Amino acid sequence: MELNSLEDKELLTRARQYIFSTGIGDAASRLCRENTVYGLAKIHLVQEKFGLDPSATFISTPDETITRNLDRWLNGIGYGGKFSWGDGSEKIIFLDFKPNCCGTLVGGLDELPDPNSIIKNLHELEAKEYVIEGLTVKWDFNVGNHFIDIFKTAPGAELTIPEYIFIIHSSAPELKGENPLGMGLYYNKSSTLQQTMKTIKTRFGEAKILIDEDAEEYYNFYKFAERFSEKKRILAAKEIFGDFKFISSKTHQGLLNFNEIVLGCHFITSKGGPLYPLVLRPDLPAYLVEGKPCFSKNMLESLGFYKRAVDLGVLNRLLLFNCLPHGGGYSFPDMVTVRSVIPIHDQRYFVMELQNELGVKIFSNPSELQFIYRGRQVVINSVELELIELKAKLMPEFVLKI
Repeated sequence: MELNSLEDKELLTRARQYIFSTGIGDAASRLCRENTVYGLAKIHLVQEKFGLDPSATFISTPDETITRNLDRWLNGIGYGGKFSWGDGSEKIIFLDFKPNCCGTLVGGLDELPDPNSIIKNLHELEAKEYVIEGLTVKWDFNVGNHFIDIFKTAPGAELTIPEYIFIIHSSAPELKGENPLGMGLYYNKSSTLQQTMKTIKTRFGEAKILIDEDAEEYYNFYKFAERFSEKKRILAAKEIFGDFKFISSKTHQGLLNFNEIVLGCHFITSKGGPLYPLVLRPDLPAYLVEGKPCFSKNMLESLGFYKRAVDLGVLNRLLLFNCLPHGGGYSFPDMVTVRSVIPIHDQRYFVMELQNELGVKIFSNPSELQFIYRGRQVVINSVELELIELKAKLMPEFVLKI
C-alpha cells in the first residue's frame, strides 16, 4: 500500500514503529518521541517518492531528549540517538538534521591549572587571529551548552590516567554558511545549499534534501568540517593549557555516512577504542567510559525490540547501533508526559500533563522552556543496557563559559 494513501494518523502510527527508544521515560524523553514521529513520517514519504524503502529509524540512547535548536525541532527531529535512512550507500542526505560537527576533546594534566591563568589564556586566544586550512577560526566557548570543564580523577580508576582532566566542548560555526572552502553545513545559512537542495513538500512539512553528486559534495565537505572542528579543539587546548596528554576527541553531532547521523551521542567502531566523556551537570561527577558494541540479540529481545525489528526489516541497524550517550540531556521536572498533540497551520502544539496535576502546559517551541540537566540515571541505564563500561570517575573542580 502506498503511504500517500494512508490517513495522517495511520502514517504517524506507522512511523512510531520505527522508533526504538531506550530513554528514561520522563517528559523530555516522551516529547522527543512524540515530535520524532512527525519527522520520520515525513522522511518515509520522501523515501517512497524517490523509490527507496520507507524505513527510516530513530534508535535512542538513554539521554534521549528534545533538541533546543528550533529548526531541528520544527523538522521533527529528536535528540540523543542515531537516525538511519538507508544502508549508508544511497546518495541522499536530509539537511533537516543540520549536522555541525559538535564534539568534545578530553585531555589530561599533571597539575590543577589556576583559573586566573586559564581565563587570561582564553582572552589572549580570542584576541588573536588563528587560521586553520586557510579559514579564520571563530571561538564559541560561551555559546549554548559549550564549555571548558576541569576535573580531578577520583581514586579507583581502572586505567592509569592523569590526575586532572579537562573537557572542551565546541563546534564549527565558521562552516555553517558557505565559505571559501565549501558549500556550508546549514541550509538556512548557505545560499549555495538553498540553490542546490531539493525542497520536498509533504503533509508533515518540507524536507530539504541533496541527492547524487550534490549529496557526495556535501558529505565530502562535512568530513572536512569534522576534521577542522577537531583541529580547532586541539589548537584551543594547546593555547589554553600548554602541554597536555591527549585522550580523545570525538564528534557527537554529525554524519556517519550518506544515510546516518548521530545527534547527542557517540558512535563507536569497536570495543577497546578511545575513552569517551559522559558529562552530566556541573554539580555532579562526570565519567570516562569505554563504549561497547551493542545491541546483542538477547538485549534486543529483553527490550522487546527484536521481533519488531525483524518484521520491519531493520534488525541490522540495531545490531550495529554501537552508540552511547554523551551527557544527561535536558529534563523538564514540572512535566510528566505528553497528553496530546494539536497540529494547526503547520505547527504542532504539545499538551503536557504537569506534576502538580493542576491544569496543563501547551507550547510549540520547547527551547523557551525552563530545563535542568538529568543526573546519574542516564549513567545507570547505560551500564544496565551494556552500552558502556565505566573507566574513571571525574570530580568537578570548575567550569568555564567565557
